[in-house]
Amino acid sequence: QVQLEESGGGLVQAGGSLRLSCVGSGRSFSSSAMAWFRQAPGKEREFVTGFTWIGGRTSYADSVKGRFTISRDNAKNTLYLQMNSLKPEDTAVYYCAARHPTVAVITEARQYEYWGQGTQVTVSS
Repeated sequence: QVQLEESGGGLVQAGGSLRLSCVGSGRSFSSSAMAWFRQAPGKEREFVTGFTWIGGRTSYADSVKGRFTISRDNAKNTLYLQMNSLKPEDTAVYYCAARHPTVAVITEARQYEYWGQGTQVTVSS
């Protein structure tokens, strides 16, 4: 089992930056495939970025490529999302997610078993 908790959201002006953190627990955390998703009110949850431990792969949605970076600190069991050059359309609740190890990055939310409760990111115009 994996337990996840996000933090770091807030209000920022367009062009600003935020770093989100996701602290995980559970003995399988270090080998899990991990991802960040986001969901705006009335919209479906969408893939932002993800990586796999065993595949050594990362993937980014086209909308965030070049602006967002996923990283992790193994010693702290923490996943990060560095968000730069934020735009109003980035406004959403951001979730971290985990699933059993895969070689390829999986972008479908329904295929992730474990979720944090989300952290709100609001980008003002």
